[in-house]
Amino acid sequence: MKATWEKIDKNVVSIDVEVEAEKVTVALDQAFKKVVQKVNVPGFRKGKVPRGIFESRFGVESLYQDAIDILLPDAYSEAVKETNLQPVDRPEVDVEQFAKGETFKFKAKVIVRPEVQLGEYKGLEVPAADVTVGDEEVSAELERLQQRHAELAVVDEGPAENGDIAVIDFDGYVDGEAFEGGKSEGHSLELGSGSFIPGFEEQVVGMQIGDFKDVEVTFPEEYHAENLAGKQAVFKVKLHELKRKSLPALDDEFAKDVSEFDTLEEYKQDLVVKLKENKEKAAEQDRENAIVAKAAEAAEVDIPEPMIVTEVDFMIRDFENRLRMQGMNMELYYQFSGQDESVLREQMRSDAEKRVRNNLVLSAIAKAEGIEATEEDVTEELETLSKAYNRPAEELRTIFTENGNIDSLKEDVELRKTIKFLLDNSKTA
Repeated sequence: MKATWEKIDKNVVSIDVEVEAEKVTVALDQAFKKVVQKVNVPGFRKGKVPRGIFESRFGVESLYQDAIDILLPDAYSEAVKETNLQPVDRPEVDVEQFAKGETFKFKAKVIVRPEVQLGEYKGLEVPAADVTVGDEEVSAELERLQQRHAELAVVDEGPAENGDIAVIDFDGYVDGEAFEGGKSEGHSLELGSGSFIPGFEEQVVGMQIGDFKDVEVTFPEEYHAENLAGKQAVFKVKLHELKRKSLPALDDEFAKDVSEFDTLEEYKQDLVVKLKENKEKAAEQDRENAIVAKAAEAAEVDIPEPMIVTEVDFMIRDFENRLRMQGMNMELYYQFSGQDESVLREQMRSDAEKRVRNNLVLSAIAKAEGIEATEEDVTEELETLSKAYNRPAEELRTIFTENGNIDSLKEDVELRKTIKFLLDNSKTA
C-alpha cells in the first residue's frame, strides 16, 4: 500500500492512498461470500450460487460497494500510521478508482491534531498559598457536621422557614391551562435549596400547615420546554407538613458520635490537621492549574472544532454519570434547572476549549523535553488504581489493554509528569 499526504488548509490534510490489486481481489471474494447469502437465483439454493453465474447475472460491479466497505477501514488506518498523522475527526473519503484486477485508489480529507507553537514555559511564576487554618474554618466544619447529623422533627405549628422540608401538593397553570409535569402530590421540597423554578420556594416560606396559596412565577427564557419558556405561571400550592432540622449540641458527646475522640477539644485539634492537609492539596492543585494556564496562554494553537465537540461530549457523559450517582438523571436535571442539552453544551464549551488547549500544550512540552511515560510509570499507576478499586494491577492492565485504553493511561501519566516538570522549573511569586 502507498500513502502520501499534503496540507490543504489549516489543520486539514489530504491523504492519497493506493491499495494493491491483490487486496482488491481478496475483498471481492469476501464481498461475494457475504452477498451470495442474500440472493435468490432459480435452480440454486440460497448461498450456493457459483461465482461465475452470480457475476454474469448481477455483474461484478454489484460487489464493489461491499468490497470497498471491507477494504477502506483497514486501508485508512494503515495510511494514518504510515504517514504519522493524528486525525481528530472522521475523514471525508472520495473513491477515485475501484475495479476488479486494478488497484484501489481513494483520497481522504481529514482534520488533524494541530501544531503548537510553544512560548515561555520555564521559570513561570506561581503564587504561594496560605494554608493556615483559622478558628472560623474549624467552626464552619463543625457546623457542616451538625447539619449532616441533624434530625428531622415534625413542626406542628408556625410558618415555614428556609431550610425546612415542606411536603406540598402543587398544580401549575399557564394562561389558565394545566400543563404537563406541573402537578404533584406529597412532594418533599427543601426550602432554600434552589431546586424549583426561581421565586417558587421563597413564596412557600411563611406558609403554615393546611394553608393554600397561589404561587406566581415566571419560567426562565431558556427553559427546556419551549412551550413554557418565559411564560408566567400560577401554582396552586397546599402545605401538608413541615419538617425542621434539629441540630445536635457541640459537646464531648457529639465528638464521640462523629469521631474516635473522647472530647470536643481533641476532635477540634484533629480537624485542624485534616483541614490543613486539605488546604495543602487544594493549594497544590491551584499551583498546577496556574502553571498550566500560564504555559497555555504563552503558546499559539488553532484548535479544530471537532476536538472541542468531542471534549464537550466527554464532559456531558461525565456529568450524567455523576448525576446518576446522586440518584438523578439528565431529564430531571433539565426539568429542575430549566435548561436543555444545547444550553448545557454551550455552558461547557469554554471549559472544554481550555481543557483541549491545555492538553495540546502539555503534550507539546512533553515532546520538546523528551518526557515520556515509562513502563515503570505505568506499573506504578496501575498499582495506585489497584488500591483504589481493590482489584489486582495485572487484571487492570489486561482490561485497559483489551479496551484500547492503555495509551490513554500513558497519556495521563505523561501529562502529570509534564505538570511536575513545569512546577519544578517555576518560581514562587
